[in-house]
Amino acid sequence: NLTEADQITVPESASVPLKLSDVSLATAEQLWCTSRDQAVKLRMAETGPGSEAPMTIHQMFLKTVNIYGDLPAVASKKEGQWVTLTWREYYQQCRAAAKSFLKLGLERYHGVGILGFNSPEWFISDIGCILAGGFAAGIYTTNSPEACQYVADNCEANVLVVENHKQLLKILQIKEQLPHLKAIVQYKDELQQKLPNLYTWAEFMKLGEEVSDERLDAVVDSQRANQCCTLIYTSGTTGNPKGVMLSHDNITWTSNAVGAMTSLQHGVECVVSYLPLSHVAAQINDMWICMRFAGATYFADPDALKGSLGTTLKEVRPTSFLGVPRVWEKMQEKMKAIGAKSSGMKKRVANWAKSIGLQASYSAMNGENLVPWGFMLANNLVFKKVRWALGLDRCKNCLTGAAPITKETLEYFMSLSLPLYELYGMSESTGPHTISWENNFKIMSCGKVVVGCQTKLDKPDEDGNGEICFWGRHVFMGYLNEPEKTEEALDQEGWLHSGDLGKHDKDNFLFITGRIKELIITAGGENIPPVPIEDAVKAEIAIISNAMLLGDKMKFLSMMLTLKCIVDDNGEPTDELTPEAVAFCHQRGITATKASEIIASKEPAIYKAIQEGIEHVNAKATSNAQRVQKWVILDRDFSISGGELGESVSVRNQLLVFIGWFCLFEHVTEESSE
Repeated sequence: NLTEADQITVPESASVPLKLSDVSLATAEQLWCTSRDQAVKLRMAETGPGSEAPMTIHQMFLKTVNIYGDLPAVASKKEGQWVTLTWREYYQQCRAAAKSFLKLGLERYHGVGILGFNSPEWFISDIGCILAGGFAAGIYTTNSPEACQYVADNCEANVLVVENHKQLLKILQIKEQLPHLKAIVQYKDELQQKLPNLYTWAEFMKLGEEVSDERLDAVVDSQRANQCCTLIYTSGTTGNPKGVMLSHDNITWTSNAVGAMTSLQHGVECVVSYLPLSHVAAQINDMWICMRFAGATYFADPDALKGSLGTTLKEVRPTSFLGVPRVWEKMQEKMKAIGAKSSGMKKRVANWAKSIGLQASYSAMNGENLVPWGFMLANNLVFKKVRWALGLDRCKNCLTGAAPITKETLEYFMSLSLPLYELYGMSESTGPHTISWENNFKIMSCGKVVVGCQTKLDKPDEDGNGEICFWGRHVFMGYLNEPEKTEEALDQEGWLHSGDLGKHDKDNFLFITGRIKELIITAGGENIPPVPIEDAVKAEIAIISNAMLLGDKMKFLSMMLTLKCIVDDNGEPTDELTPEAVAFCHQRGITATKASEIIASKEPAIYKAIQEGIEHVNAKATSNAQRVQKWVILDRDFSISGGELGESVSVRNQLLVFIGWFCLFEHVTEESSE
């Protein structure tokens, strides 16, 4: 922590706009742009939500420092102990970093690429870059040197900040291909080699000591809320990633709107940061909403997803926790495995409690507020202990997003009186467009639109399914240097087209029903959305992990299936069946514990159960064309490393379709010719 002599004095002249008359925006003619130095018109409402005065990042930061300066802002483990920075100390360090970036020659509207695991240094680099007039650009830690080169070159990075020697080596391989690069900063570990313009974090933070406050303040004061400050690079599953340009207002307005809608309390909230900060969801949740509401961010260890996350959660006891579906599934699998080893009495009590919990959660979801008999006892015997064991005993918002989650997982946590609240959005919408929260959720829905934003369902069919389009101050500025792709994403009126299909229920909850590009058009010309059929199969057959429908330009539909298998610490599916899959087998008199045992012998009882499940789904089909005629079980479940899943955990890409047809070829071709 800083000594008293190091404490920052907030300039008396600093002001935070509280009304529109205080706001100065850059001149702009359009709602979108693709040039780094351009501004955009804001999609502001005339009154009510969406009409709030715009703020820059610095103005939002300063407001929090002025009011909550002595509260904890960020915390990380050093030699086993939590080390905390207050909001005032955090602000001081961000200013010091900004001065150092200026000293290194960071030019206005140029990038600072950040490549590393979540840490205070990551946040300070990001915010320091913005204060110094640059564009903060996170780079996925799993990127190859070539992928790093593309991002760094695209944002014209003057400085690259890397975590350690492993990430440094990637940059050293491609630095000669980066004409704008002036310096590299390594924020963890000692340097293994001394090179020109390579700095440790300590060296970097001292570089700007001679840069005056006046020089930095001049840069900060010249920034406008409708100018770009952050680049989020899409995962690039089809071609090179696009640089999503987010303005100050995109971030500050969205952070305020989401926090206000979910009733966050100033100076009270705390989160655990572990998801990739190069992704918009983690940035908004961990960095920006916490800044707006003076929350505290605790950084997990780099091996969080390999097992240490649970320990961190129990130490921090966050008030909000964002997990991608795989995180919740792993929790579910571990708890089920523990439950399977319990004694008969414990198992019966747990099953009784879960039935009560599921009933209570559905009652709350439907607004009935009828507490079932025995709930208090179940809460004391089971639910409180589970929440405490998970480190979620203080957690008001257990959030899931970034990919679809199964009804089975949602109901499992509902049965523990720990409902998961789904979010939906895109990088291009600064993260969330719809959110769910306490007493405002429906199972399998991704919630209601953020207050102040609008949803339009374009070209709806007879069932109300249309393309989900977004409007609001969360909609991005454009793709950096990509006018054609920007015009594909934004229509002439400025609506953002998601490419997702969805519909609303009577209460305006949004349900995602598929992707426009995923529509299967059969040889008979029928348009079939695959996701509802895939979801129905997974819900009907408890042993199925993933299902993928195939049938484009074909006479009938076929399906690839994978069995539920345990995933190792690296996210790789093993051959071992999950406890639930083993139980499914036992119920049918089968002792198999491995997927290969079932597939090698085409175990009749299991194959019969799957066929019966498919037939149940087919019975509900709206037409013969939507019935699954053939299916095959693949040897291995889908995974990101296997290439079947992308960063967004979408199972539909060209590689997978190719694999699918190859696997199905020998099973289907003979019958299809009949």
